[in-house]
Amino acid sequence: MFEKLREIRTREKVTCEQLACLLGFKTKGAYHKKEQGTVPFTLEEAKVIADYFKKEINDIFFDNEVSKMETRDNTNAGTA
Repeated sequence: MFEKLREIRTREKVTCEQLACLLGFKTKGAYHKKEQGTVPFTLEEAKVIADYFKKEINDIFFDNEVSKMETRDNTNAGTA
């Protein structure tokens, strides 16, 4: 789910274990569940990760693309 995060983490040669430790998790599995999208990141965790990589939260955790469905819904909203 968090392809950007995984891409940044691997590019920077940071392991799941390192981020698990940074976030205070006892196992890398706890972190891995979050990166896979099984368990959501908290805002505080997202901030810690963004600060660690010297990036904005939006650059890692939010997709700037608008889906076709969202675009279609917004364009039809004014015509009803």
